[in-house]
Amino acid sequence: MDLIRRRSLNDILFDGLLYVIASIVLVGVLYPLIFVLSASFSNPESVLNGEMWLLPKELTLDAYKKVLENQDIWKGFMNSVKYALIGTTINITLTLLAAYPLSRADLPGRHLIMFFFVFTMFFSGGLIPTYLVVKNLGMVNTLWAMVIPNAIATYNMIIMRTYFQSTIPIEVQESAWIDGCSNFRLLLYIIIPLSMPIIAVLTLFYGVGHWNAFFNGLIYLRNHDLHPLQLIIRDILILNASDMMGGDASFGLRERIMLGEGVKYAVIIVSSLPVLIVYPFVQRFFIKGVMIGSVKG
Repeated sequence: MDLIRRRSLNDILFDGLLYVIASIVLVGVLYPLIFVLSASFSNPESVLNGEMWLLPKELTLDAYKKVLENQDIWKGFMNSVKYALIGTTINITLTLLAAYPLSRADLPGRHLIMFFFVFTMFFSGGLIPTYLVVKNLGMVNTLWAMVIPNAIATYNMIIMRTYFQSTIPIEVQESAWIDGCSNFRLLLYIIIPLSMPIIAVLTLFYGVGHWNAFFNGLIYLRNHDLHPLQLIIRDILILNASDMMGGDASFGLRERIMLGEGVKYAVIIVSSLPVLIVYPFVQRFFIKGVMIGSVKG
């Protein structure tokens, strides 16, 4: 009886410690997000003076008005949507076409092929050779520079391959072969419909990666009209957000600087909204897909 009580007390203390640690982590993650959101709706002067620390102070929508009026942000937003849609489609297609054959035990030389895939996770050609390859292929200053160099992620391909091996019974595939189903039809009509959870998870991974990407645009894109949203935001944050005010004579220098500070927070919120909107729709697939890739890798 004492042992049961002692174990129960230990369990309570352990659970309490976990809750304390989880609460600290939660506060550490949520506070910056809440602060940026509140700052985007607050008077910039209150933010700079440290008067706002959690909830909005002196509520204003001026920063969002200027963000929505800025054509560069809208153009960058549409570019990012285009890059994310096209890039994610290419990513998922190539990941499927690579993962399914490598999941088959009857593929000759699959271990050697897998070795070459894994090799790229530890060794790369470097920035300059990669740039020269992209340039010689004529992709500099084009859409393809944003989607082709990162067309497939080896880690995501391994996760999908593991899902095929551990989740889809080989008996299902053998039954399809007996019925005369070709490999292509098997992949299209059986494997893919049964793999929607992992496809949804990897779509989120790839989509968020494309949405947040700015380095490829910084290196390969010279045309300002092709810049993704993140590169536009980078310029705003690094250079001077008050320049978004243009030649508006109704604002003095001080007002422009203050509004520029608010604009910095507003563009961060605007750039984060698409991901926050999409995530709840794939959340139920997220844990299942990640656990399969991590436990049975």
